[in-house]
Amino acid sequence: MQQMTLKEIGQLLNATIRGDDSIIIHTVATLEDAAEGQISFLANSKYRAQLEATQASAILLSEKEAEFYQGIAVIVADPYVAFARLAQHLDTTPKAAIGIHPSAQIDTSAKLGENVSIGANAVICANVILSDNVQIGAGTVVGESSIIGKNTRLWANVTVYHNVHIGSDCIIHSSTVIGSDGFGYANERGNWIKIPQTGGVRIGNNVEIGACTSIDRGALSHTEIHDGVIIDNQVQVAHNVIIGQNTAIAGNTTLAGSVVIGKYCIVGGHCAISGHLSIADGTHISGATNVTSVIRDKGVYSSATVAMENKLWRRNTVRFRHLDDLFNRVKKLEKSSESE
Repeated sequence: MQQMTLKEIGQLLNATIRGDDSIIIHTVATLEDAAEGQISFLANSKYRAQLEATQASAILLSEKEAEFYQGIAVIVADPYVAFARLAQHLDTTPKAAIGIHPSAQIDTSAKLGENVSIGANAVICANVILSDNVQIGAGTVVGESSIIGKNTRLWANVTVYHNVHIGSDCIIHSSTVIGSDGFGYANERGNWIKIPQTGGVRIGNNVEIGACTSIDRGALSHTEIHDGVIIDNQVQVAHNVIIGQNTAIAGNTTLAGSVVIGKYCIVGGHCAISGHLSIADGTHISGATNVTSVIRDKGVYSSATVAMENKLWRRNTVRFRHLDDLFNRVKKLEKSSESE
């Protein structure tokens, strides 16, 4: 078990310790659940009342919130960021694989760096390059001529097709598929003619991709996921999509073909973005929003209706059908009043 003294935590976080800095901390926990030997944090003032009852040995607090707590405090600029950094340092998550399992199938042409780990029944195909400290989980397949950068971790049952490049320090969660064919077809008198998807996928450094997400390969050029992007579970990224640096995309969102999302965007869950659209840097799209036109100016965009009683929703749906007629009537009344 990883453990640290509060003095060491203060040095790690560039924090001020108020109280005994020799106390040993082994894990982080919520204010409500924390026990002795654990450290908690207050990032939202609405939970301030929990400070009185918490059993945490110490709490990460802003200077402002520290005034409301008499116990041992670790005073930082941003408690939530400090919590994230400390949680990384105390992380006890096991490795995706340790060593090379005897049942792993590794093509003789594959090149493995130092300290590579490959789990049971994993398959490493021809001309694959696995850089130093890569972890390949059990049952994962890395297709021909794919490259995986140093320190990247693929959990169990990930499928990486051919000609996929994944950068350094990435995390790919279970059952994700990277490099499957994009949805490319031509229609000839009702018959679908498949267009071979000959591009690849290029994923930058420090990218995390959630479980059961699908990232299609490009039709001719590549699908691109740039540095620092985080993608949640069950997201569909279609062919030739480009996602800019440090953008975050929540679960169940669908990006249609050739969408270009800028840097530092946030896309909520269950969104749908139509094909060939571009989204400006710094845009925030609320959950369940359907984006059907280009967003040129950053801001917050929403389109979902809020939950309501079913009877009210049904009435409003009927009224919505008459919206165009109502608009035309209002315009007619306006013209009539202007002429008087």
